[in-house]
Formats: sequence, structure tokens, C-alpha cells
Amino acid sequence: MPYPFVGNMELMGKQRSLELGTLVLPTLLLLLFYGARGSHCSLVHGNMTDRRSLLDFKEAITDDPGGALHDWNDGIHHCMWSGVSCSVRHPGRVTTLELGSLNLTGQITPSLGNLTFLRELNLTDNHFSGQLPSLNRLIKLEFLALRENILQGNIQDATIALANCSKLMWLEISSNMLVGSIPRKIGSFSNLVFLDLSQNNLTGTIPPTFSNITRLLYLFLGENQLEGNIPGELGQPSNMQALVLKGNKLSGRVPSELCNISSLILLDLGMNMLSGALPPNIGDTLLGLEWLYLGTNNLEGHIPDLLGNASALVHLDLSSNYFTGQIR
Repeated sequence: MPYPFVGNMELMGKQRSLELGTLVLPTLLLLLFYGARGSHCSLVHGNMTDRRSLLDFKEAITDDPGGALHDWNDGIHHCMWSGVSCSVRHPGRVTTLELGSLNLTGQITPSLGNLTFLRELNLTDNHFSGQLPSLNRLIKLEFLALRENILQGNIQDATIALANCSKLMWLEISSNMLVGSIPRKIGSFSNLVFLDLSQNNLTGTIPPTFSNITRLLYLFLGENQLEGNIPGELGQPSNMQALVLKGNKLSGRVPSELCNISSLILLDLGMNMLSGALPPNIGDTLLGLEWLYLGTNNLEGHIPDLLGNASALVHLDLSSNYFTGQIR
């Protein structure tokens, strides 16, 4: 993401996940529970379902160039495998699977759906392909990051695969190959704080049911093939800080309801087919706005005088439109 204030969002999300109960076992505690790494005969493997599920996942990996999973073997307890963390209160139950940026190739196996204590799953920046399997048993899942892979399939099937993950706060599936229309049921993920579906091949319109996600702070839908108007309901998650819809085929006016989001720091609607005049109060209500990108649209009329009241504004792009009149 090219926006400076979003640069550490993944770290922030993981820190929040830790605050909400993701527990990482200290090495000494692991040794007490499971024995030393070299003591194969003394290992107590705890929950075998979680262990088998991880081994099934490993078997589906067709390329591991850095040997990231070399210690996933019978000589080591699975809670000490690279990228794996387990619960203290429920020994052997996997709570975190952290395998980002390892150049892994393969498919995400349905066996991960058996890790029913999993709170965080991070597979970003790998080469996972195929469809997202059903993860509906992961009712404790709070953090799911799958960006920069080559996942295929319909976005509606992906949301069905996560339908029971009602605790999800962070959902990141950007930079993949998903197709189809964003389903209205997206609004049922009512605990989402961060949602990134950008850089896929999504089509259709933006469903108004985003208004049901009242905790949503960051919404990224840019660089897809979305059409139609920007629904005014996007102005209803009143605490939103970033709204990025750039690089689609959106048309119609910039809805005045967006000016009700006084918490907005970033608004990027550039590279669409938006037309008409800007809401006259756009600068008077968005007093915390720092990034405003409206370039490469079909916007017209006068640049609102009140835009000058947006005193926090650092980056402003109104280029390649049809604005007239004087700049004040």
C-alpha cells in the first residue's frame, strides 16, 4: 500500500490480535510441557488433530525454497515448529500460524479448518493457488492475511468459506485473482476493523451493506473492475479512517454522505469515472483529512471554497478533471 500511514497496519493488526488473546508460548514453558527438542522419546504431542492438520498442510506445499518448514517433523513438538504458536491454557492447540513472505508454493488445504483454536493466520506474500477452502470451523479466528498470492475463485465462495468466522477483525485478500461481485453478506462480518479486497478482478457494484460493519476503520477496494455509484451508505461507519476505491469504473457523483465521516484521514477515489460537482462542504467537515485523491475522473464545476478549511491536508490530487473557476 503506497500510503505512509498504512505502512505499519499489519503490525498494528497483529499487536491488536495479541491484545485480544493470541498467546505465544515462551521457550521455557514449552520445554516444561513437551520436553527438549532432541528428546523424541519423551515428547507428549498433545492435540493430535492440530498436529495432523499442520502435516496435511505441509504435504500440500510443493516448493519451500528457504526450508521454512524443515523442522516440521516427528522429532519436535508441533508447538515448537517454525511459525506455530500454541495456547498456554489449552496445551497443543494452535493459536497462530505465521508463514508470511516465505515463497511457499502450494494450496491452502481444508485441514487448516480443523485448527479450531486458531486466532491468527498469516500466509501473505507466498505463491498459494487454488480456491480458499472452507474455514468455517475457525470460530475464534480474528486475523486472516492472504495478500500477494495467486488465489483464484469467486469472492462469494470465499466469503462463504469464512461465514462462521464472526470474530474476524482483520481480513486481507488483496493482490490475488479473485473474481465476481462482492456479496451483500459481506455486511455480516460485523466485527471487521480492516478489510482489503484490492487488486483482484472483482466486478459488479459496491453493496450498501458495508454500513452494517460499524466498527470498520479501513476499507480498501481499489484496482478492481467495480461499477456503478458509490453508495452513500459508506458514510455510515462513522469512525472510518481510510476509504480507497481508486482504479475502478465507478460513476456518478461523490456522495455527500462521505463528508459525514469526520474521522477520515485518507480518501482515494482517483482513476474512476466520477462526474458532477464535489459536495460543497467537503473541506468543512473532513477536518482531519490528510490525503485526498480525486484525480483522473470526470468531475466538474468549481473547487469548493470550503476545501481550504481542511487544514490537515498534506496530499491533494484534483488533476485530469474538468474543474473551472478560480483557485482560492
